Order: sequence, then C-alpha cells, then structure tokens
Amino acid sequence: MKRTVTIFITLCFLLNFTLTAFATNISVAEEIAYTQSPEISDDIIDVAAVSADVQIETYAKAVVLMEKSTGKVLYAENENEQLYPASVTKIMTILLVCEAIDSGRIKLSDEITCTATAASKGGSQIWLEQGEIMTVEELLKATCIYSANDACTLLGEYLSGSEEAFVTEMNKKAEQLGMTNTHFDNCSGLDDTTETHLTTAYDIALMARELMANHDFIKQYTTVWMDSLRDGETQLVNTNKLIRYYDGITGLKTGTTEKAGCCICATAERDSMELIAVVLGSDNSNDRFTSAQNLLNWGFANYKIVQPVFDSSLVWDLKVTHGKEENVALVIPSLSALLVNKNNNNEINIRIDLPESVEAPVDEGAQVGKVKVYLGEEVVSEYDITTASAVEKINFFTAFYKLLTCF
Repeated sequence: MKRTVTIFITLCFLLNFTLTAFATNISVAEEIAYTQSPEISDDIIDVAAVSADVQIETYAKAVVLMEKSTGKVLYAENENEQLYPASVTKIMTILLVCEAIDSGRIKLSDEITCTATAASKGGSQIWLEQGEIMTVEELLKATCIYSANDACTLLGEYLSGSEEAFVTEMNKKAEQLGMTNTHFDNCSGLDDTTETHLTTAYDIALMARELMANHDFIKQYTTVWMDSLRDGETQLVNTNKLIRYYDGITGLKTGTTEKAGCCICATAERDSMELIAVVLGSDNSNDRFTSAQNLLNWGFANYKIVQPVFDSSLVWDLKVTHGKEENVALVIPSLSALLVNKNNNNEINIRIDLPESVEAPVDEGAQVGKVKVYLGEEVVSEYDITTASAVEKINFFTAFYKLLTCF
C-alpha cells in the first residue's frame, strides 16, 4: 500500500511538473549570412530595384529587357507601342508546337506532307514542294534556324488543320499570356498584305519567357549556327548572328520586313540568370544586333541571382509539452533564389524564429516557426517551418505506464 501511494504521489508530481515546465513560449532566433549555392532554385524572387535614370544605347523604335524567371522588366523604351514584328512572330508558332510535343499530341518523328498553301509561301523558305514529306523535327529546325515561312506554315497546318485555325490558337494563347496589345494574322510574320498583324516589345518578351521557361529542349535548335536538310542539299544558317559570338546565347528569333524594319528577340544565360532582349524597328541588321547586345551586356553587368542557404542542423527537433512524444521533428523549407541588383550593398541574412516548445496535441504539418530572408533591414521572403508528424496529448494512463517502466 505504501509503495502504491508513493508511486501515485510521484506521478502527480511529475504530471504537475510537466504542466508547468516550459509554459513560457520563448522566441529563439538565429541570424545567418547567406552563402552562394551552386544549386539555384527554380523559384526566384524579385528584390531588384530598377533605376529610372539608366539610358542604354539602342537603335530601335522599341526595346525591352526582361529577366526570365521573375518576368521583371529591367529596362524598356516604348515597350507598349504596337509595331510589326516580322518573323519574331514565329516564337508563338514555336511555342505552340513545343506545347503539342510536350503534351504528346505530336512527335518530332511525325511525318508531314507539304500542302499547296505551305509550298506557296514566299520570303525566307526552304523551298518545300507540294507533296514533299518532312518530319516535325526537320520543319522545327528550319523554322528556328532559318526562319522558313513554308516550314512554319506547314507546322501550323499540321497542328490545327489550316493556317487560319492555327492563327486562332495563336491569338488565344496570346490572350492567356496577357499579351494585350497583340493580334496575329498569320503564323509567319509576313506583313505585305496586312495592317493588323501587330504586337509590342513587352508582349514579345512575355511569349519568349513562356517558351524558354517551359520548353528547354528548344535550345538544341535555337543555339545552332549551321545545319542542313535533305541529306545536306539544303543548308541552314541561323539568322541570329549573336549565336556565333555572344557568350551564353540561347536564342531566339530574328525578323525583317520593310514595314517592321530589323527586329530580334535575343535570349542569353549566365550564372543561372537568363535574360530576354527584344528590339523592334531598327534601321538595319547591325543596329538590331548591337542594341540586343547592349541590353544583354547591361543586364548581366547590373543584376545577378543569388541563392540564400543555411545550415539546417541549426533547426533542432522541437520540444513538446504534455505530449506522448517529448520532441517532434521539423520540416525545413527550401529557399527561393533572389534576383538582386549588383549595386545593392545590403547584406542578405536569414533569421530563424522558433519557440522553445509547443503544447500537445500537435498536428502533422502544423506551422510552428518561420524562416525569414532579409535584404538589409527588409524582409524579402519568409517561409513556414512545419511539423513532420503528429504528437498526441499525454493522458493519465500513458504517464502512469511510463512511470512504471522507470522502476
């Protein structure tokens, strides 16, 4: 009887201690300076300030420089002015073809028989003949490298049944992407018979971003300088001369007509940052390439992407009061990379906010703390720290059983 009373008194004491210990939720914080990680996350947060006083030397009616991952416009002149895009139009054609390939609707190996409509297209072409058979890959290559109007038209017909139906799909996609100042009349960019085939530098950047962000395989065509078709009989030379010499170039598309002037959408990547430079309405080919190069050079010189990282061992298992388990493991979030201005001298720091303990019951996935990323004094991103499992509240019988096992 005395032993039972002693155990009971001890149990009550332990339970009372459990109820009072750690009753105060003390906030714990660790501050860690960021380090540059070789692995850049897919999600990138824009924290870069853009100066309104910058003037880049360009020779065009309209230009835009955009960072691909965030969609941030780093520089722009007349970016919303409606202009003729010439063959830069083909970015939308290529985008829809890539979507069809990735979704399984068509395959690169599919063979297509050339129609009279496609064979009749003028301008830049690979001289397709009615009844000639080519694969999707060959036509895509001709469109990306040589800007072939006949190949481009045949791809559109294959996807939608006719060029007219395909153009309807192009305009639908433009609307989905927020290209509010764009209207396509054809899939090639030929503008000698139209007054309404118009877009803007900003809208072109939007569709280029969609293509390059989601269809990386297209770079195996957009970065090729020279290739051939028909067993070497038809030579393809890329209309984008930046492919030959610009460091990090990834594409994308040129265009030239009398109405449009000389145009280009150039994309390039360095140190995990990809930029999109759009130039519309240059007087000559050299001016468009110089303008695109100047935009890209300025972007790479003034912006960078950094990956904040911290030692996850600094975040310990969290104590649980009144729980069947004494501790609960935590799920540490992955941090997004940051687009920052190189001229911003503020330090990037990481602050971890966690209590000393939590009260049972605890649900799995419960938010118990925060990881905050600071640029200087400003919080630029924050993430939840959550529990990896559930912990039930301890009851009298569980506590009694644990006490008995101690003897």
